[in-house]
Amino acid sequence: MAKDFYGDLRLGILGGGQLGRMLIQEAINFNVNIHVLDPDPNAPCKRLCNQFECGALNDYDTVYNFGKDLDMITIEIEKVNVDALEALEAEGVLVYPQARVIRLIQDKGLQKQFFKQNDIPTSAFQFISSKENLASTQVALPYIQKLRKDGYDGKGVKRINTVADFEHAFEEPSIIEELVDFEKEIAVIVARNDRGDISTFPMVEMEFNPQANLVEFLIAPSTFSDEIQAKAETIAKKIANDLQIVGLLAVEMFLTKDGEILVNELAPRPHNSGHQTIEGNYTSQFAQHLRAIFNLPLGNTDTRANAIMINLLGEEGYEGLAEYEGIEEALAIEGVYVHLYGKKYTKPFRKMGHVCIIHSDRATAIDNARKIQQLIKVKA
Repeated sequence: MAKDFYGDLRLGILGGGQLGRMLIQEAINFNVNIHVLDPDPNAPCKRLCNQFECGALNDYDTVYNFGKDLDMITIEIEKVNVDALEALEAEGVLVYPQARVIRLIQDKGLQKQFFKQNDIPTSAFQFISSKENLASTQVALPYIQKLRKDGYDGKGVKRINTVADFEHAFEEPSIIEELVDFEKEIAVIVARNDRGDISTFPMVEMEFNPQANLVEFLIAPSTFSDEIQAKAETIAKKIANDLQIVGLLAVEMFLTKDGEILVNELAPRPHNSGHQTIEGNYTSQFAQHLRAIFNLPLGNTDTRANAIMINLLGEEGYEGLAEYEGIEEALAIEGVYVHLYGKKYTKPFRKMGHVCIIHSDRATAIDNARKIQQLIKVKA
């Protein structure tokens, strides 16, 4: 580490959304000087950081000029200009996760190739350059089409059931994936520092919103067998070591009905599948990411109690200045922790916040979480 903490370490975050906001809340404990770049002049991080710059994350000059006087850069979103990050690395700025890792993960096709080359279990796949190639794919219908680049939060993913769906398929280069008959979507977050120390958070189970295709209900810790949990954590560690990543890596997986685990996607940053760690674990994912990129000893990832995380999504039919209903009633329930993201405007399915529900009894925690889902509504 070039500099000590105590306020003289200048850390840049590319992206000023909720992940950056929660990362800053942890970084304050280290007295780190935080600089943020985001295209939104009203980004959630704007009033929490030491220096905020409004600019395009995918523009070379903007990213390079933002980072050239900083000690270290990290990300809260993968859609950033990697060429600029490579130039900054060459000039001595620490970039974690490394630019080469971000470049690989930006392209879901390169991710799939990486899985195949490193014997990481994943679903069968095929590359296509345009939707005209759909008719000649070797993967049997129905299957999933994913854009190779720029997909996030359920965007850039389509299920192709029949030939009739070809008309509405993505035009851009994409991958076709075999449809997995899974029992549960699971995730493991793994952290690795520059010394090679590595640590996983316990496996979690996820439920997705069928319309928005993003996580809306997460249960931790998992109740699947120790064997399955250990297998998932071993896969996550292998990926982190194969990548030689420094920082946090979220590994999203499918648990199939015959007990196999297939890796779906990677995210090289704090992730929606780790929000419950703020209250539910001894070390949060945000604190662990900072420990990893600062090359500090990694923290204890054990769970404190049963933790349920629910996303607060903008209600359908509402767009405009955000209003929150039901928070007071929700906070009357024991073990409820509300996190609002500081987003001024809501729109359908936009992530506006999350709630973590803690209880010593798992069934009670789940029941309370279902109540919260009905209580809190984000409208306009």
